[in-house]
Amino acid sequence: MAESTSQNSPFIRQLAANDKRIRDKALDSLKTFLQSRTDGIDEIELLKLWKGLFFCMWQSDKPLTQQSLARELAGIVDTLPQALALPFLAAFWQTMAREWNGIDALRMDKFLYLVRCYLAAGWRHFAARRWRDASRLHEYLDILRATPLNPTDPRIPNGLRYHVVDIYVDELDKVDEKREGNMPLDEVMAPLRELGEKSVTKAVRQRVKETLDDEAKKLRNWNKVGEESEEEDEDENGEQEDQDEEWGGIDD
Repeated sequence: MAESTSQNSPFIRQLAANDKRIRDKALDSLKTFLQSRTDGIDEIELLKLWKGLFFCMWQSDKPLTQQSLARELAGIVDTLPQALALPFLAAFWQTMAREWNGIDALRMDKFLYLVRCYLAAGWRHFAARRWRDASRLHEYLDILRATPLNPTDPRIPNGLRYHVVDIYVDELDKVDEKREGNMPLDEVMAPLRELGEKSVTKAVRQRVKETLDDEAKKLRNWNKVGEESEEEDEDENGEQEDQDEEWGGIDD
């Protein structure tokens, strides 16, 4: 690497500074740095960066400020060079899994929201490309399989699993709200279904089942909006015909 983030440890520490002005300045510098790295960054360096970003979120106070920061951090994904986007997402999930059990109750809400924003950012990355990059999508789904939806690794906190299970379809729904029919739904849903089949924890398997049951109609009709409208028209026409047949008119 031409420039190692490990040589900028003061910069990483600034992301976790008590002073918001210092954190904001460090975050702006980070964005510029990441956008310039068209050749990517080593995994260990990304994990160090995410350590700083995690504590940048940790230090953030007040709900509106926290939510704004979570969206800003997730928005970084939209600006990354292609070579860096998936490794950056992978480092995020690894960091969340590593730090999750240390998050206290008072701070949990903002990290739940950060996870939601990052799950959305991953889907948004592929939706912006109309889901055409099959090999990179498969790589990202493997990232989800390896960390937040890993069915067997005891190092992954179930709290993180539960949250991702709960929001998985919701965030897909938001990113594909127009139902353009481009999303490979079966492939995208595979990591969630595999968790429900292979998890060593009964409660996790039950949580997946409940989620899939709750979202069954939405999933069934995901890319069939046009067909659904035609079926509704046919049902309405059929009902009208039945009513016409039943109506015998007025007898003389």
